[in-house]
Amino acid sequence: MLTERLELPPDVANGILFTLLKNVQRNGPKATVSYVAATPKPRIVHLEVTPQGQEPFSIGSYSHKAIHFVVKVKIGGVAGVVAALVGKQPPDIQAWVLGDEAPAFVRSDGPLYGDGPIWRMELAVPAVWPDSTAAASSQK
Repeated sequence: MLTERLELPPDVANGILFTLLKNVQRNGPKATVSYVAATPKPRIVHLEVTPQGQEPFSIGSYSHKAIHFVVKVKIGGVAGVVAALVGKQPPDIQAWVLGDEAPAFVRSDGPLYGDGPIWRMELAVPAVWPDSTAAASSQK
């Protein structure tokens, strides 16, 4: 058994990404937090969260607006340069949070683990997004 210690910064945000997004300023500049990447050898990376504005969606006959965030994984150092060169830079995560008084997770497009496929997670109710309307009409 191998045991190692990793010094964690005070802003580490593991396991709470969607809670974090609900508290990021919607009109503010990008926010950066630390994150422990679950790689074969755990490492500290930074998540750069940038609000992209509001996007409309509807559930039934009710219209809503969600705040769109882009989350970039910044590896840093030599490992970050090498990751970009060899195609191992993680893709951006796209996330949407309901922009009402009580913010709530609405949708996310991104990998769930390193080198994993892009997964879409969204509300269980049938929501209609502008991009899903275009995709549905192009498949006909």
